[in-house]
Amino acid sequence: MVKVMIFPPNSLILADLIERKGHEVLSLQKAVRKKVIDPEIDSPPINITEEDPIKGLKYAAIEVPSGIRGRMSLIGPLIDEAEAAIIVDDAPFGFGCIGCARTNELSAFHLRKRNVPTLELKYPKNKDETTVMVYKINTFLDSLLNPDDSGSDKDSNSENILDIVVSNNG
Repeated sequence: MVKVMIFPPNSLILADLIERKGHEVLSLQKAVRKKVIDPEIDSPPINITEEDPIKGLKYAAIEVPSGIRGRMSLIGPLIDEAEAAIIVDDAPFGFGCIGCARTNELSAFHLRKRNVPTLELKYPKNKDETTVMVYKINTFLDSLLNPDDSGSDKDSNSENILDIVVSNNG
């Protein structure tokens, strides 16, 4: 099992594809969940500790707006933990927007800088491109498996995954 960072970091479609292939997804939802249920948090609507803004400084300079530093305090540690990454460029907001173009650019920059196995794709415009995208993702995820895992049943979920992605894209 490989820890795979997804971008956009809250894309449920990418998370589902990765989990079905037996890898661990590093996603924003999981990072936020830890914040919401953490007993250290005194005021759940704010969901930050005193250390969070300081963590964000590791990934964004002090001159960067606080919202970006705040987002990077959650996304940055996920990027550091990543053993592989899938980046989908030009995705529409509904695919997993995190609400800030500068955070998106900074996150993708840090992911590329990590020099881990990375698959970069353009968001598909039609059903045929979607099929190719899912195939490329599945092939990439299969390539991350250890040689000991190569006997696993690789394509058992491919058709179901394709149906889910195609139905979500219309």
